[in-house]
Amino acid sequence: MHKVLVSRCLLGQRVRYDGGAHGPFALLQRWQAEGRVVALCPEVAGGLPTPRAAAEIPAGQGAQVLDGLVPVVTIDGDDVSAAFIAGAEQALALVRQHGIRLALLKARSPSCGNRENYDGSFSGTQVAGEGVTAAALRRAGVQVFSEEELPAAEAALRGLEQV
Repeated sequence: MHKVLVSRCLLGQRVRYDGGAHGPFALLQRWQAEGRVVALCPEVAGGLPTPRAAAEIPAGQGAQVLDGLVPVVTIDGDDVSAAFIAGAEQALALVRQHGIRLALLKARSPSCGNRENYDGSFSGTQVAGEGVTAAALRRAGVQVFSEEELPAAEAALRGLEQV
């Protein structure tokens, strides 16, 4: 049985930057009942509190944070890159520990966004990009989906199960 790395906020855990959560999602509840879910909030795992200041990546590119080219900054101007990178490293450790090949992460998060992210202006402007953890997972060969892609994630998991 394949395990799936899932953002804790999508499981109803109040770990979002504003202390909120998302869900419940029927698919994730089923995966939890099946024992598939490995839950992680990369930002909390990296040492950030809940609640915490909103953070964004200039140009929305998590891979550039991993490469040391741009920081993750809070709305107050603080550089929180180290915490975001530490959270990504925690995710990679879980991937190795559990043989994870699929992740379901929070859309548009500076850690977890897999297709779009905010541009770093704190204006709500979205750009094509990914979060720090999503970029690290993608580099490691993990398929990354968001809660907006539940049917595709389920299909990908079925495909892994058939191999």
